[in-house]
Amino acid sequence: MAANEARSETRRRASRYVVPVAVAGVAAATIGLVPALAASGDPDLPEITAQQLIEKIAASDTQTLSGTFRITTDLGLPSLGGLAGLGGGSGSGSADPAEKLTELVSGTHTLRVAADGPDRQRLTLLDGSDEYSLIHNGDDVWAYDSKSNEVFHEKGESGAPEADKELPGTPKELADEVLKAAGDTTSITVGGTAKVAGRDAYQLVIKPKQAGSTVESVKIAVDAANGTPLKFTLSSVQGGKPVVDAGFTKVDFAKPAASEFTFKAPKGAKVTEGAAEKGADAHRPGELPEGLKGLEGAFPGFDGKDGGVNVIGEGWTTIAKLDTGAPAPGTDEAPKEIQGFLDSLGDEVTGKFGSGTVFKTKLVNALLTDDGKVYVGAVTKDALVDAANAGK
Repeated sequence: MAANEARSETRRRASRYVVPVAVAGVAAATIGLVPALAASGDPDLPEITAQQLIEKIAASDTQTLSGTFRITTDLGLPSLGGLAGLGGGSGSGSADPAEKLTELVSGTHTLRVAADGPDRQRLTLLDGSDEYSLIHNGDDVWAYDSKSNEVFHEKGESGAPEADKELPGTPKELADEVLKAAGDTTSITVGGTAKVAGRDAYQLVIKPKQAGSTVESVKIAVDAANGTPLKFTLSSVQGGKPVVDAGFTKVDFAKPAASEFTFKAPKGAKVTEGAAEKGADAHRPGELPEGLKGLEGAFPGFDGKDGGVNVIGEGWTTIAKLDTGAPAPGTDEAPKEIQGFLDSLGDEVTGKFGSGTVFKTKLVNALLTDDGKVYVGAVTKDALVDAANAGK
């Protein structure tokens, strides 16, 4: 594989690790401005239209930055404390980014970030005295968990499969994806100004026009000088705290020192080579991960056929329907901790379709009917029931 192809493959692998962070940090491309910001005073900036602000984001070419940002995620789920240990793990953590970064789906986390173009990025997750660092430098991706003293390493390799379209890995790219998805179902306006990390910013406000979505709004705070997204808020129609609230608390657009992106495994650390090194990549594009083998028919695009998933509606009220062909499983035999957790999420519902249970969060809801059909989307309970009643 040519050097530039290997570099592209490594960027793709790095981006799949960075994306969950930016999603909390950008789905956090959805973070609104917390009340504390109002105390600093909204800056007096020249008026700008939504179209002009979108153009400013698109024209932004920020390649270097460093700083600190905070992510708070609140899906409205009950405490998971009672489920601790049921998975058999020690809870000591893992250096594998695919496992470690799932921690960002709940609670509040502080991260340090640094970037120097597409080939060098560093992200450090701070957790008390423990740190977890993810470093992308050229063809290498390193991850280090100080708590377990474990290192994860993955390197670009010739002969690797051609990458699919690269996933967005920066706040700007994720914001671009949000804006691309906007159409006739979406309202986009400028919602005033704010101070974010000491910088003047405009607020881009994105709202569904359709009734039935669980999304109240998405807000993107955009740097007034260079168009870089600084803060993001995703709010639910349920009100209360945002579902995702993430943004910079400090930011500097100067080029970080090269030493930020160098890494050497600490003495005594356990080093695990990633799938690319071992030739054990769990799946190729068009294939399901090993743990989902046998379910190809339920996932369109993985078997070259339409599969068992139907898409209902469009825009913000899109619902995915899956017919499993089997009665919904009960939880009577499940451990009481799991049964109680599931009961706290579910509402029993009835309608023309029969009966079932709606499992709910502040953002995504799912209806499991007793005859084995599943309806899921970022829509309200009533929207799911209506879709089931329509027999779509």
